[in-house]
Amino acid sequence: MQTNTQNDELQKRLAFFEDQCRARGLRVTNQRREIFRAVAASCEHPCAEKVFLAVRKTMPNVSLDTVYRTLSSLEEMDLLMRVGLSSKARFDGDLRPHCHFVCTNCGEVYDVFLKEGESLPLPADVAHWGEIKQINLQVRGLCNKCRGNK
Repeated sequence: MQTNTQNDELQKRLAFFEDQCRARGLRVTNQRREIFRAVAASCEHPCAEKVFLAVRKTMPNVSLDTVYRTLSSLEEMDLLMRVGLSSKARFDGDLRPHCHFVCTNCGEVYDVFLKEGESLPLPADVAHWGEIKQINLQVRGLCNKCRGNK
């Protein structure tokens, strides 16, 4: 069950998604909206298959191929972020600045938000290469569940 704060954040993400689609001349279809909603509403960083299963609950005719293509196009538009291990892509609809902890054993992805006043230093030379649009820091290691299983 979502709290009011979580629901407010989801509504902000959906409004941003719709604004960005319209600004780029892309129709806001029910399929696009529901695929984006499935990712944006999840804290689990779902893979395409989990997004597909979630969307099928309300749209039984959606295909897995449509989900893959839509996720890819939303990622190209910088509306979603691909995170996790390369063997199983997972997606994040939370575009607020944050990092990820990725378990190299089970593949789980956890959000890591900086506390007020904290920042991550970037190498001074990074601006030399071009304009920074997004920073995607992934810390990899064993999560506490997997550490306990070893």
